[in-house]
Amino acid sequence: MNKSDEYSDMEDWLKIARKDWERAKRNLKHQDPEAAGFFLQQSVEKYLKAFLLRCGWKLKKIHELDALLDEAIRYNSELQNFYLLCERITGYYFADRYPPLGDLELTCEDIEKDLEEAKSFIKTMFPEEKLNG
Repeated sequence: MNKSDEYSDMEDWLKIARKDWERAKRNLKHQDPEAAGFFLQQSVEKYLKAFLLRCGWKLKKIHELDALLDEAIRYNSELQNFYLLCERITGYYFADRYPPLGDLELTCEDIEKDLEEAKSFIKTMFPEEKLNG
């Protein structure tokens, strides 16, 4: 097995996406919207990569959700409805990892709203996926 094959199992990506989803909810419960936003981004990124891998996409090292979404729309045009969500959530990753990008002044309400929208996004890619909160 070559190195790229090691990282291309859709089920492995789904497993980690689910774990990050739970981490986002847990951090939200503990009133840490920055951490919740970061793990929300991580979860959505992994769900997108799992979706793309299922479609035959070759794995790329990329964190921008809108760029991943551009790829995903080729396989499901309904996903274009989530473009603004992906742009917003991508900002959570970069704000947490690159302090010069500034404080987003996130609130728990912001993350709760994005979690609900992200749930619809994920269900569009994986209708069978069971997501709580």
